[in-house]
Amino acid sequence: MKVRAGGLVAAAAVVVVLVTVGSAAARSSACGTVTINEQAWAGSTANTYVVKNVLEKNLGCHVNITKVAEVPVYQAMADGKTDAILEDWGHQPQWDQYVTKQKTVVRAGANGVKGVIGWYIPTYLMKQHPEFKTWKGLKGKETLFKSPESGSQGMFLGGDPSYQQKDQTLIKALGLNLKFVSVGAEPAQVARWTQLYKQKKPVLFYWYDPQYLNATYQVSRIQLPKRFKGCLDDEKLGGDPKKYACEYPSYTLLKFMSKKFASSGSPAVGVVKRFSWSNADQNAVAKMIAGDHMNPDQAAQKWISANKAKVNKWLGK
Repeated sequence: MKVRAGGLVAAAAVVVVLVTVGSAAARSSACGTVTINEQAWAGSTANTYVVKNVLEKNLGCHVNITKVAEVPVYQAMADGKTDAILEDWGHQPQWDQYVTKQKTVVRAGANGVKGVIGWYIPTYLMKQHPEFKTWKGLKGKETLFKSPESGSQGMFLGGDPSYQQKDQTLIKALGLNLKFVSVGAEPAQVARWTQLYKQKKPVLFYWYDPQYLNATYQVSRIQLPKRFKGCLDDEKLGGDPKKYACEYPSYTLLKFMSKKFASSGSPAVGVVKRFSWSNADQNAVAKMIAGDHMNPDQAAQKWISANKAKVNKWLGK
């Protein structure tokens, strides 16, 4: 009887093991494949890889990463090719089309990061020319920013062409003697303005915060005209330049998901909705990746290990 009882205990143990393994397999199967879109800036890379590692390590998901530009990614979500984006900088036309009208994309809440876009100069230049604290101080002194590309005008160094911008139209609306110059994607723009920065030369450029480089390079924002009702921010929409004559808005950065993913029942949906962290958190991971050239997965795992309480909140624990 002892042997038989022992056999029953052993059999029960096997059943428990099988049930446990089966539950783990069910969790993995329930999550399946999740596709997150990584945007073309270091903060987005930080968001994407931290959430990727949380989903893979805790829910057994398989995470794919796409790299679709800011505006086309909404169509990618509508088509089910991308499940989620973790940082949107205020694309109202796309919200109107895909969220409100088509209902193929849904909101997933704020990611905790506050964003600001504007015109920036090095802080050493601001100290030399305190009149540059507002855009009016630039008038008559635009040639200080001359470059080989701008001829007799001052150069305004534009941002990544894939980003939402209005600087060409804003320059025209404000009557400034500046020439908009684009050198390509963000890495090329950064290379250009940081080179001038290191040479202690004048440079006026499109920039934003949070950005991990702001901890390395001291830059100051120029005050543009205050916002007014009906102020526009995406010059691709066209229209009267005067409607663009205001500063960029400050952004509560948002997350979005495809309707298909949001209603899939995947446990990853809850993590994406609960994901929220600070500017400092994002900059810390972004610096490891873009500044220290650490592997994105390793950087994510390092931050996760040091911030278990936050991660547990994302997991609903």
